[in-house]
Amino acid sequence: LVGNTQFSFAFTDVSGYVLLLSEIRAQLVEQQKCLEQQTEMRVQLLQDLQDFFRKKSEIEMEYSRNLEKLAERFMAKTRSTKDHQQYKKDQNLLSPVNCWYLLLNQVRRESKDHATLSDIYLNNVIMRFMQISEDSTRMFKKSKEIAFQLHEDLMKVLNELYTVMKTYHMYHAESISAESKLKEAEKQEEKQIGRSGDPVFHIRLEERHQRRSSVKKIEKMKEKRQAKYSENKLKSIKARNEYLLTLEATNASVFKYYIHDLSDLIDCCDLGYHASLNRALRTYLSAEYNLETSRHEGLDIIENAVDSLEPRSDKQRFMEMYPTAFCPPMKFEFQSHMGDEVCQVTAQQPVQAELMLRYQQLQSRLATLKIENEEVKKTTEATLQTIQDMVTIEDYDVSECFQHSRSTESVKSTVSETYLSKPSIAKRRANQQETEQFYFMVCWLL
Repeated sequence: LVGNTQFSFAFTDVSGYVLLLSEIRAQLVEQQKCLEQQTEMRVQLLQDLQDFFRKKSEIEMEYSRNLEKLAERFMAKTRSTKDHQQYKKDQNLLSPVNCWYLLLNQVRRESKDHATLSDIYLNNVIMRFMQISEDSTRMFKKSKEIAFQLHEDLMKVLNELYTVMKTYHMYHAESISAESKLKEAEKQEEKQIGRSGDPVFHIRLEERHQRRSSVKKIEKMKEKRQAKYSENKLKSIKARNEYLLTLEATNASVFKYYIHDLSDLIDCCDLGYHASLNRALRTYLSAEYNLETSRHEGLDIIENAVDSLEPRSDKQRFMEMYPTAFCPPMKFEFQSHMGDEVCQVTAQQPVQAELMLRYQQLQSRLATLKIENEEVKKTTEATLQTIQDMVTIEDYDVSECFQHSRSTESVKSTVSETYLSKPSIAKRRANQQETEQFYFMVCWLL
């Protein structure tokens, strides 16, 4: 339907009008079928959305229960431990244990969030789709009633045009017939007048009387036909004027229906549909985004704990947790024997030379050990740095595995070529164990 479309029903015969009228009737029926099909498709789409979110709600609830069972299973194992009592008391835990508890809390948090998501789908999103479906059906019924009335009015106008057109055709045909008869009477009158022009002395009295009588009859017939023609001509003019006015009004009515009423009718069927569907889907988006937000908040807490994984502070905390095991014992003190009060080394003359020699030997040995320890320390530091590089390599980024724009095959190949591939893992672990063994061997040389 184009806004500049022009409608015209000016036909020279009735058959053309009847054909167009039949086409319009068929088109009105087709329009009603199209609107009905659109409503059925919308209802089916909304039903599919309801079934989808109902199933998704079941999956989310099942997932929530499984997460809760997973968290409860491992929390039950730790409730009686000293770490758990410490966690409930002041949460002053070793950093790996703290990560473990935060991980279990995150699982519980996700369990609650997915249960909430399931509830939103079941009692909010699905209800919205149900309401939209009911509204669409109701809007179609109301639009159908309006369309029926519009079709009735349009057909009434078209039928009126048909009646007016037939009346015009009839009066116009009668006018043409009356005009033809009038012209025939005028010709007869001319012939009679021509005969009357002959010399009178050649015509007998009886013939002259007959001619006068014929002229009078022809004049009367002409007057009657003139009156009939004038009457029919007036009727034809009035009928034509009425037809032209009705034709203009009909074209305007058809134009209004196809350009304005039909568009408004479709708008009535669409009333609130897109806006309500927008709100329903935005409820889904809000739930999913908030689920991700909650999940990221929990993961941020775990990430902070992971960043706090520190061996030195954990070593200090570990030793403080078991003070009796790691507290240094008391110094050994000199125990005098039978009144001997001397508690220092004395260099009396008989042992002085021996002490000096021993002192020099100790000095030489310490210098040698210092040099050896410096070399071993350098080797140890280099080996430790190598081990640190091995265990701190940033091999945890798996973002490439979640590139949805790629094909499944390319994602699989990417995973197989990464740090997580089995050949790569085996090689790295062999290198790490060899380096660790060398490190421990060097350490014990210190």
